[in-house]
Amino acid sequence: GDKTQLATISMVASTKRYWEVFLGAALALAVVTGIGVLFGEGLIRVIPEHIIRGISAVLFIVIGVLMLFGKL
Repeated sequence: GDKTQLATISMVASTKRYWEVFLGAALALAVVTGIGVLFGEGLIRVIPEHIIRGISAVLFIVIGVLMLFGKL
């Protein structure tokens, strides 16, 4: 899992409020996804898709290297 899943597991373990944590996590995912969709739609109108894909690939590599060396 990712950090969000681990945080959700931790929150359920400490609060025992299963449904509240589930609904909060689901709502947060929906909101963040909606923001990403709206931002992406606006961005694609300004920057060509192939450039966005290239920038995304480079950022994923940079983040991976930083995580590998414990800097993130």
